[in-house]
Amino acid sequence: MSAPPETPSRVTPLLEQFEFARERLLGRLAGPVMDSGDGADTEVGPMTDEEYFWEPVVDCWSVRRRSDGPGARATHLAGAGEWGRDAASYPHPAPPPFTTIAWRLSHLTEMLTLRADHVAGSRALTRDDYRVKGDVATAVADFEAASEAWRKALAGVDDAALDTVGYSTYPHGSDVEDPFVDIVWWVNQELLHHGAEIALLRDLHRATRG
Repeated sequence: MSAPPETPSRVTPLLEQFEFARERLLGRLAGPVMDSGDGADTEVGPMTDEEYFWEPVVDCWSVRRRSDGPGARATHLAGAGEWGRDAASYPHPAPPPFTTIAWRLSHLTEMLTLRADHVAGSRALTRDDYRVKGDVATAVADFEAASEAWRKALAGVDDAALDTVGYSTYPHGSDVEDPFVDIVWWVNQELLHHGAEIALLRDLHRATRG
């Protein structure tokens, strides 16, 4: 059996950035401590279902029971199973709806799950296959598993793959048109900016709801 490819030097800093952002977000979500930004640990409790679904403004997009139907300005609930995530076909509503932690975490987890599959799996999963979760404990566990699947997918690519257009066949982005190294960068920025949004929503919830 051949040895796994050595991690290309170009992807090493991107992979390190991804792992740092993932661990920082997991700390924010589940505790018992989080990185405060200066290397010190700050105590934080695990997120509750109330926080997960908290709607700080009216007409948020969120995760909902399929039997309840989509929220305001959404046309359908994406995903499979009892729960779905508010969504709309293009063109999306303008201005964009404000989204809950549940929506943002589900979006991240679905993206990581599907992109890992379209790099190192069946290359067949779609959003209709992804099962949206209706409780925070399962949602956090799924995010952890999805981020690990993506990390393992990256660990299996060689240098030539980074320059290959369409190496990832993920059908809901520009993957089939861009070199894979651009997709790796894009996944990082998705994790960084949605992770920051989730962290801010936790801070706002604590400050306004106690």
